[in-house]
Amino acid sequence: MKTFFGKVLLASLTSSMLVASMLPLAVQAGEVYNREHNQQARINQGVRNGSLTYGKYRRDENHLDAVNAQRRYDLRHNDGHLTAGQYHQINHELNNNSQRIDYTKHNLPRQP
Repeated sequence: MKTFFGKVLLASLTSSMLVASMLPLAVQAGEVYNREHNQQARINQGVRNGSLTYGKYRRDENHLDAVNAQRRYDLRHNDGHLTAGQYHQINHELNNNSQRIDYTKHNLPRQP
């Protein structure tokens, strides 16, 4: 009897550890998606209030679309997960894109 309960306990601990180890990857993918969504909202807000010209809007949109395409590609080729390297690369690109959006929204439209 003890061995049966020992096996059940071991199986439940193993499955719990597996779920816990996969959780950070799922959270990372969701975090990247949320950052993309927030940046899209910032771009849309810049269009609404007139701080983004059409050209700057298209440039910021294209950069965000490229990051989103890379995220989808990475998820598709890794069974719905991002590796640590992919997460850091996309996070770096989103940081750069965030700075680009901030710069284009807060500078005069005719500025080079």
